[in-house]
Order: sequence, then structure tokens, then C-alpha cells
Amino acid sequence: MKVLVIQQRYGIGDMLIFLPYLKAIYEKNRAKISLLSKESSRSDELFAGEDFLSEVIKLDSSNDGILGFFKLLKEIKKKKFDKVFIFNGSVRYKFLAMFAGITEIHQYPLFTSKDIIFQSAKVFTENYVGKVLSTQPILNIKSENINNAKKVYGFNNKFKNIVFGVSASGPTKRWGIENYINLAIQLNKYKDCKFFIAAGKKDIDIIDKIKQSEIGGNCLSLENLSIKDILPIIKNCDLYIGNDTGFMHMCSALGLKSIGIFVDSPAYAYSGYSENIQAVVPEGETIESTTHDTRGKEKISFNKVLNKSKDFLI
Repeated sequence: MKVLVIQQRYGIGDMLIFLPYLKAIYEKNRAKISLLSKESSRSDELFAGEDFLSEVIKLDSSNDGILGFFKLLKEIKKKKFDKVFIFNGSVRYKFLAMFAGITEIHQYPLFTSKDIIFQSAKVFTENYVGKVLSTQPILNIKSENINNAKKVYGFNNKFKNIVFGVSASGPTKRWGIENYINLAIQLNKYKDCKFFIAAGKKDIDIIDKIKQSEIGGNCLSLENLSIKDILPIIKNCDLYIGNDTGFMHMCSALGLKSIGIFVDSPAYAYSGYSENIQAVVPEGETIESTTHDTRGKEKISFNKVLNKSKDFLI
């Protein structure tokens, strides 16, 4: 039995939201799956410690889109899949499966759009496996990697270790860096804390602001580490506080309580799936109303974030 799953969304967070459904398809078919996914989703690194995956087939500039269709078709056809599960309503992927000779095709209703990501995936997968599924992702990593990170980074019970998700896909999705610096100062008065700055190399300006602040000596930036190296560090931490980023979804999937600050993205779609994420939204908005173009980063209550953080650290 050869099973293909197509999940073409861009983000790390998107990929992790689909994790329960990938596992359910694997368990139902008793066969490891091949996953067709965007390179930007980093699925090969995220799922390195999982058992459900046979391979990752990467969608990149050479085989994605209309121009790459025939190259991708050739690659899929030669693998001779028996089943495919398509987590979108794209006609292109329907044709891909048909022309590749896959006889059993499961797909969202054609032209599905503007859906709530985790709800559509849940209904689609439950209809196939015939049972109710949890929406909570659980990401597995090797215990030896967790223990090694604990030794290397000196994790101990003297400090509360907090992941600060200061980055985001655009400036309108970021709570101001001065807020994070002030939050770190206030939390360090309350508990002895260490802060792991979850950001990338493109965020060096805001990383430097934290390093140069009075709390900088209590901070370690993760910008030079791979996902493989970051995951066991996160697993040793106590709390995530930050923007709606892939790091928030990684923390949630690793079991950390997470305070997600949603200023300009769909709060319900990207927090409602996880019991570990508590969303903070702009004053005057709700989890359901906060979405793209809310532009609410100046309306986030600092005291609300601070008090929620304190509650989680007790």
C-alpha cells in the first residue's frame, strides 16, 4: 500500500495543525505516508522524530505551479501510489492524481476556500477514518535530544524558561519589541527567568534591541539554529509568549502553554485547535473577529499579557 498526502500550505504552523490528520491516515491504512508539501513548511525537519512518514516530496520553484505541473506529474506517476488524500479543493491537484493513475482519490470539495483550517481538515479526515479525532497536535522528538539540550543549555529548576516569539511574517503581525523587553523586565522581577528569542536571521534588528536592553544578559537567540536543534530546546521550556508564528505552533505541539498575541491574523483559526494556546487579541475585538487586516498591534493590553504570563508561571 502506497499512500500520498498533499498539504500544500506554506507555513510551519499550517503543517503542524494538520499533524493529527496525517497520523490518523497513517493509522487507518497501516502504511507510512509520502507527504507532498511546500519546502517552506519544513515538514522534513518537523517530523524527523515521527514514525508515520515515509518521505517528503518537496514543492519548490521547479515543480510547483502551472509551469511545474508536468515535472511533478512525472515524479508522482513513477511512485505508483494507490491512494491520495488532498487537503485542498484545487482542480490542479485533482488532475495531478488522475493523470498519475491513482485510483483512490480523497479530496476536499472542489474550490473550497476561506475555510477554517483545522475544522475542514478534521471533518475531511473523520469522514474517512470513521471516528472522532482530537485537533491537538502532539509532536514527538527523541528523548536523547531533549536530554542533550538540557545539558548544553543548562536548564534547571532555578529559572523559568520562556520562549519569546518576537518575529512574524510581516510588521503588522508583530507586537512591538519594546513590549517584549518591558515584559521580560517585569517577569524577571516576579520570577528568575531566561528568555529564548525565537526569530530568524532576517530579524537581526529586533534581536539586537533585546540583546542591548537591560534584560539582554538573560536572553539567548535561536536565529542561527536549525528546526532540528530548536525543537529539543523548546521542549525544555516552560512557556511561550509571542506573535502568531510557526514557533507558537511548535511550542503548542510540544506541550507548552502558549500565549499567542494576535494583532493581524485569524485568531480562532490559528488558536482554536489547541488547548495549549490562549489567544490575546486587540481591545474591542474577539477571537472570532480578529483576522487579516485587523491591524491591532497598538490595542493589545500589556497588563493582560503580563497577568496571563504570571498565571502560567505559578
